[in-house]
Amino acid sequence: MITYRKSYHPYASPYDPCRPIPFKTYVTPPNLYVGFQPPNLQQFSPKEALYKGTLWPIFYDPYYNPYETSKREEGQ
Repeated sequence: MITYRKSYHPYASPYDPCRPIPFKTYVTPPNLYVGFQPPNLQQFSPKEALYKGTLWPIFYDPYYNPYETSKREEGQ
């Protein structure tokens, strides 16, 4: 299963005066997982494509705050 949000555990020095951050997350774009653009892809309407920033739904990836997962779970 492809997940667009990745996480990692940064190094926490024992001498760091601040409280360590247990893990950090980052988002990878969907175009990393498409080797080439297949023919006859579904397209957004021109107005919707301008709003979303891409013509093809497989390349659309809205930003979700990792601390507000309820929006993604509700289906926006």
